[in-house]
Parts: sequence; structure tokens; C-alpha cells
Amino acid sequence: MSEAKQPDVRAGRLSPAQLKQNFCDAHPPLNAVQANIEAERCYYCYDAPCQTACPTGIDIPTFIRRIADGNLRGAARAILEENPLGGMCARVCPTEVLCEQACVRNTNEDKPVEIGMLQRHATDALLANPGKPLFVRAAETGKRVAVVGAGPAGLACAHRLALLGHQVSLFDAAPKPGGLNEYGLATYKTVDDFAQREIAWLLSVGGITVHCNQALGRDMHLNQLTDEFDAVFLGLGLGGVNELGLDGTDLPGLRPAVDFIAELRQATDYAALPVGRRVVVIGGGMTAVDAAVQSRKLGADEVTIVYRRGPEAMGASGHEQSWAKENGVRIVHWAAPKALLSEAGVLSGMEFACTTLQEGRLIETGERFTLAADWVLGAIGQSFVASALEDSGLELQGGRIKTDAEGGTNLPKVWAGGDARYGGRDLTVEAVQHGKLAAASIHNALVGS
Repeated sequence: MSEAKQPDVRAGRLSPAQLKQNFCDAHPPLNAVQANIEAERCYYCYDAPCQTACPTGIDIPTFIRRIADGNLRGAARAILEENPLGGMCARVCPTEVLCEQACVRNTNEDKPVEIGMLQRHATDALLANPGKPLFVRAAETGKRVAVVGAGPAGLACAHRLALLGHQVSLFDAAPKPGGLNEYGLATYKTVDDFAQREIAWLLSVGGITVHCNQALGRDMHLNQLTDEFDAVFLGLGLGGVNELGLDGTDLPGLRPAVDFIAELRQATDYAALPVGRRVVVIGGGMTAVDAAVQSRKLGADEVTIVYRRGPEAMGASGHEQSWAKENGVRIVHWAAPKALLSEAGVLSGMEFACTTLQEGRLIETGERFTLAADWVLGAIGQSFVASALEDSGLELQGGRIKTDAEGGTNLPKVWAGGDARYGGRDLTVEAVQHGKLAAASIHNALVGS
């Protein structure tokens, strides 16, 4: 009797030395000379369009001028007083479509100032040598606030509330704080445990107590929190994964891309991580690119991203799409997944239908093709898990939490922000802004402006 066919998924496809090189910092920081040269390219515009384009409103001309003047601590202060996660945002924010796109030097004859790299230069300098506290807490207000979710929105909210003199209890379901910054970003973007080092700086302001492995709906309930605390902020993120909606989703080799990325981020030995030889990633966002590129960096021979529309509709920026191609990832557009293929109970490939736009509607052309694959990573979006809020009376909209412009919900003591809030763009930097705005609103509700 012949042995059952096994998928070509294994660990150790590359040597430890090659893996270490592949997962080093993808974009090394500027040195002092490079940073000064780049800072001097800035026109220090009055009413700068780059600042308007920044979701957190960082005074970009001021921090760049301070870099040019050799005042890195002052530059970091200008960044962090508006964005306490400015170091991480410098690494992962799509600056090419935000501040740098708005830069007045961004013309056919010139290139924009590298704002993201300069922001990283200043914040990295501070974390390497924090010195005396950059910010000092206000006098204690006697008010207690629960922040549920230690991702970008929750961390930003907790930091601002602590600065305003409130006592904050920060709860998170995961073993470590950080949310997306800790578990959801490509390893090569955040080397040297940067997420936790930045969080340690953020928490050093005082007034914030972190409680990990505490999940809403399991270890606590919203009505309990509103009874115990003066206010509650929900930065719950998106805990659900959208399914492909195909038969055979129990086949070995099919998994959510977010799980793969989280596993990589927590790995201590890349050589122990398995990867397929031929990998297909379904989706068009940043998660799809991160999963695809890291599959290549683990040693996959062939990696293909398949997206149902054209490149201009992809959630991943043009910069990210180019990065994927530079790393040997093929991107196939105008194709929708139709069926998982298997041999002897083992994933062997996928069938796709060709798509096109007709009068603004996406339709199938009738043509089909297949791609061989022993690993398929689904990256077609995440969803808000509302089960933890059952019977709470919290109003939802479009499957997420409905809020006003400042994050207030229909419940008088509850605010929300980040990806779980309806109407956002699912950007780390926007989640930070949600946390800031909600903190100001909470403070005003508790003690006045």
C-alpha cells in the first residue's frame, strides 16, 4: 500500500545565515550625515501640506528643522507629542501616499523629502538614549479609565489619558501589548523587538497598568467595566478573518495570512518555520504583501499574489506592490478564487475565474485558469468580532462600532477607536489619532477642558 501524498511544506528551506540576512531591517535607517542632508532639502513650509496630510497632525517642518539644527531630542518631542507611536509609524505608515505625496518637492523634476525616514531618525535617537522624561504627567484627577485593547488606538488613548492625570487600566487579550504592531506587521519592518521597546517608553510616563491575557466577553464584560471605571475606551481591533467561501477549507496548507505573520513575529528560530514551495496569497492589501514577501524570504520557490481587480484598486500602496515584485513575488490581477484543488486529500492548487469591470460592476469573463500551490494564504480582510459586546446595548454600524467624530458611542461612558470603529481607513496612524481624540473627549467629559 502506497503512502499518502504529503504537501511540499517544510522548515529549513534556507540556511540560518541566509534567513538571518533575509529578515534583517528591510530599510536601514539614515545615518547622521544622510539625515542632515535630507533635512536640509525641506523648505520648512508655512501651513505645510505635509502636516495637513498627516492623520495625527505632526508638525513636520518643525521636527525636520530641529534635525537640521542637530536637536534630535527636540525633533522627537515634536513628533511624539502628537503621535506617541511615532517610531512605529515611521516604519509602517504609507508616507508615500500621505505626507510625502503632499510634499511640495514631490514633482516630476524632484522627489519628496523622506519624511518617514527622518521621523525614524529622530525617534530612534530618543529611544536609544531617552534621558530624563520627555513628558510629565499632570496632577492626579482621581478618575479611573479602562482601555480595552493594547493596539495603536488603545496605547495612544492610554498615554494621553495618563498625561492628563488619569489612572488607566489597559487590558489586552494577547500575551503581550501592541496589537497590530506586535503581531500583525512583517518581521523585517520591525526588527530588534522594536514594538516592545517603544511600548516600554510609552508606559514609562506612569499611570498605566497593563493587564494581558484579559479578553472582553471572557474575563470581563462591558457593563462590569462601566460600573467599575469612570470611562471605557474600546480599541478592540479586528479579531475575525474573512473566509474564502470555498469548499475544502479544511485542507492542510490553507491558513489565514494574519496567523502566518503573527507566527513569524513571535518566532525565535526562522529555520524552524515551515513554508510551502509554491505559495498563493489571496488578497490585495498590506497583509497580502507582507505574507507573500515573507514566504519568499523563508525560502518558497514560487509566490503569487492573486487579486480580483487591477493594481490601482489594491489596498497595498504602489510602493508595497513594487517591494513585493522586487522580492520575487508575482502579482496576478483580475482573477477571483473559485475552487481549491487537491490530490489524495492534499492541497495541490487553486482554480480562478478571470474578471473584468462592466459598467462599474466586477464580473467574470468566463475564462478560468489554475495555479499549482501547496500553501494558500487568505488575506481578504478581517472583521470585527462583536460577540464580546452582546447584550451591552452598544450600537454598531456596518459591522463595526458606531461613534461620533471624537469616538463617543451611544453609551455615555464608552468611547471607541481604531479598526473596530466604523468609517476608518484601517491605518496604524489613523488608529493613533482615534485614541488621541477619544482621550481628549473622555477628559473633557470627566473633568472639563
